[in-house]
Amino acid sequence: MGSSMKRKQLAAKASPARPEPSHQPRSVTLLGATGSIGSSTVDLLRRNFALYRVEAVTAHREAKALARLARELNARFAVVADPAVYGELKTELSGSGIEAAAGAAAVVEAAQRPADWVMAAITGAASLAPTLAAAERGATVALANKECLVCAGALFMRRAAENGATVLPVDSEHNAIFQALSAGRREDLRRIVLTASGGPFRTWPLDAIRKVSVEQALKHPTWSMGPKITIDSATLMNKGLELIEALHLFALRPDQLDVVVHPQSIVHGLVEFRDGSVIAQLGSPDMRIPISHCLAWPVRMATPAPRLDLARVATLSFEEPDVERFPALAIARRALAAGGAAPTILNAANEVAVREFVDRRLGFCEIAALVEATLELSERRGDMAEPQSVEEALAIDHNARRLAADLLPEIAAMAS
Repeated sequence: MGSSMKRKQLAAKASPARPEPSHQPRSVTLLGATGSIGSSTVDLLRRNFALYRVEAVTAHREAKALARLARELNARFAVVADPAVYGELKTELSGSGIEAAAGAAAVVEAAQRPADWVMAAITGAASLAPTLAAAERGATVALANKECLVCAGALFMRRAAENGATVLPVDSEHNAIFQALSAGRREDLRRIVLTASGGPFRTWPLDAIRKVSVEQALKHPTWSMGPKITIDSATLMNKGLELIEALHLFALRPDQLDVVVHPQSIVHGLVEFRDGSVIAQLGSPDMRIPISHCLAWPVRMATPAPRLDLARVATLSFEEPDVERFPALAIARRALAAGGAAPTILNAANEVAVREFVDRRLGFCEIAALVEATLELSERRGDMAEPQSVEEALAIDHNARRLAADLLPEIAAMAS
């Protein structure tokens, strides 16, 4: 059986068949409760409190903020990934009856607790183990972390299918594709198109982009997001990661994936069928819309997001991405085509590069350069085999980070 056929069959098993709505409160767990996606999810839970029961909440090290959320949401279990702040969390939860824990294993335990629905919003490769743990017990996983599928997409979707999990895409672009795909048969699909805002430097000349500061890169023109994804949006690496994510989510071939720059961020994704019909999903640039779609699925809930007024928007514009000024997208496309460990290495090196840029040890244009150099060195070393387990994926991730760190001085010197 060919690999493309296997992908389609696994995706068919893992892709959600629309169940009958339940009138019982839905139990939920929030992995990454204090981040941008977590905060938007909490806002929706507050507005619909009678419909949900919170099983567990996690954060990296924001102990006080997590404790406040756990008390407000009446969660049963609260976890900080950093053991150093466990004492603070324990103190803040004293007398509440909420169980507290810390460490990576405890985050996985939170994902394994008996919640119907799990928001996977932990940033980076650290999300892989807990998100996979939720999928392996057959939960509905609202996937807001693209790195799971970038690091180990084939593995993740295979395990999800084998265990009867439902994977719902939270990213606005993938959620748009998920909605638009319902307009036709999969065998009639020609391609999907993800939209990109173009980031804050879309119209800047290359000489100006070379001098971009951290503060400038963190000012996104339309979306309010966490720092990592905001930097990725500025380099267009975010769109490259989303292409890899879409390949696995929707069981597509690389030639069925495309990107168009759309500065207004109103059209979030498009699906083209073989008859020439193009179905698009539109909405205000507010993450509560795709989150609510996943949180209430298979029904819809009201949200406080601004209503879309096309007459007021007036103009929707589209353009090809410029890979000369933003090479990260082209690098990600090459990793997508190469397959194997290339996407895992791409993601790991990019996480290192973004951190070094934010810490002002790497220039903006050198983010893509460091990622490319890490991929090239990994290929020369023959370290490109696809991970077959979480442990293999994390080992590839670890080795790629070490390579990127070793290459950092050479790449950083390019900016001087």
